[in-house]
Amino acid sequence: MIELNDLLAKADLDPSRVLVMRHRPTERALREALPTMAAERHPVYNAYQCQHSARTENALSKASHLASFIGHEAGKAMFVGVYEVAGWTRIDRAQYERIPEMETLASLGCRGPTWERSPMWFDLRVLPLLAEFKGRLVVEWPGIERAWWRWAERNRFLVRTIHEESRLVRAMPAWNDLVLDWSEINLLPESWRRALSQWRGVYYIFDTVRKLGYVGSASGDENLLGRWQNYAASGHGGNRLLRQCEPNHFVFSILERVSPDMDAAEVVAVESQWKRRLHTRAPFGLNDN
Repeated sequence: MIELNDLLAKADLDPSRVLVMRHRPTERALREALPTMAAERHPVYNAYQCQHSARTENALSKASHLASFIGHEAGKAMFVGVYEVAGWTRIDRAQYERIPEMETLASLGCRGPTWERSPMWFDLRVLPLLAEFKGRLVVEWPGIERAWWRWAERNRFLVRTIHEESRLVRAMPAWNDLVLDWSEINLLPESWRRALSQWRGVYYIFDTVRKLGYVGSASGDENLLGRWQNYAASGHGGNRLLRQCEPNHFVFSILERVSPDMDAAEVVAVESQWKRRLHTRAPFGLNDN
């Protein structure tokens, strides 16, 4: 059976100097977004793996290369890429907060350093080596899953599957099964964004803490995508009662899709019907009209 070390050797990499990481964040939103980041927002994905605890820092600083994987299933790991460990530097809080990708990671629950010390920030440079296996190669993760990094030479990573196509971007569910957290809207796969930009209709926002709902409609520029991106940017989309809520408690879904050539006034009429049926007008909900 083929092993990861066989592939590393064929790529002229010394397994004794390759650290293998299996990323599986404990934060649910971050864990679910990680495959899409690896596929389509690589700077954010790479920023996630550039800072670690002291013990991991010690190991990574001795490696020449990092083989990066995502823990998408129990006992398995999906390949993302090979990175050269080009160096590292100590950073302070101010430097950390100036890294552009940190805002996105923080919105997904990434806690970052404890600042009891100045952490290392690694310069990880993705290489073309084994790039044809990105999102396709799945290996067994040996031993306990809590040990999320291993030296390649000291372990056997058996190749379980090589998919025909990348599995990093998951298939979009049917429109009436789509439920998104607020933090996910800016991290949607491109194929999902294209679909939402073509759909117009009536949507529902539910505040999971206050247990109140809001009904809105989208028929303008970029349709549902454009409207939801407005909420992602502002947190409230200009709505008075939504301003009183914490947007990270919002979940979004689609109540009804309408014809792409339906007149805007008709779309608003459908929206009004849903407000009445779901009782989302104040004080029972978050609609103020």
